[in-house]
Amino acid sequence: MEEQLSVWYLVSNAGVLVQLVMLSLVLASVGSWGVIFQRVQLFRRARKAQDSFEERFWSGMDLGQLYKEVSASPTAHGGMENVFRAGFREFTRLRQQSKDGEAVMEGTQRSMRVALSREMEKLENHLPLLATVGSTSPYVGLFGTVWGIMNSFRGLAQTQQATLAAVAPGISEALIATAMGLFAAIPAVIAYNRFSAQTDSMMKNYETFAEEFSSILHRRVHVSS
Repeated sequence: MEEQLSVWYLVSNAGVLVQLVMLSLVLASVGSWGVIFQRVQLFRRARKAQDSFEERFWSGMDLGQLYKEVSASPTAHGGMENVFRAGFREFTRLRQQSKDGEAVMEGTQRSMRVALSREMEKLENHLPLLATVGSTSPYVGLFGTVWGIMNSFRGLAQTQQATLAAVAPGISEALIATAMGLFAAIPAVIAYNRFSAQTDSMMKNYETFAEEFSSILHRRVHVSS
């Protein structure tokens, strides 16, 4: 009896539909863990790139020289650097075409807003997959459980003597589907909440930098004009 209630025995002897449910949950779990590891690396590199660029930006280096350096060798996952590059490039271009300071700043800020939107897309990439796995996996597992229990009681109805030993394997294999659903959902939900908070934090830093950079350029365009 103990051998028959082993996890592998229950999975291998489950119904075809229940096995398909289990397989889908395994694939969802593997996919979500792949996204988790990829996102952890991305946020770590983005944070490192942000700290490095801020140190260079606030060191007093000439902005034109800084722009040349970051354009010559862009940093991977450098979101703040990309916002700076987009803003300074547009600022320089508009300064050569117009003497209207307000028009120059409006175009510069619009360019930085576009860059901010692109950075948000990068940070939020694959997060919907984690949200989907976290919200649907328990229900998929529950569906497998309900189906397995239904088949167990259907088989029990065909026997003359109903005993716990007769129904226990079927119910056990059905409950494995629920356990697998929770196993897939819990890490996905935790990771989604954590990455969403990190995305919000980094975007606030980017937006704050964009405002400070706009103030610097605003002073420059009005002093020169």
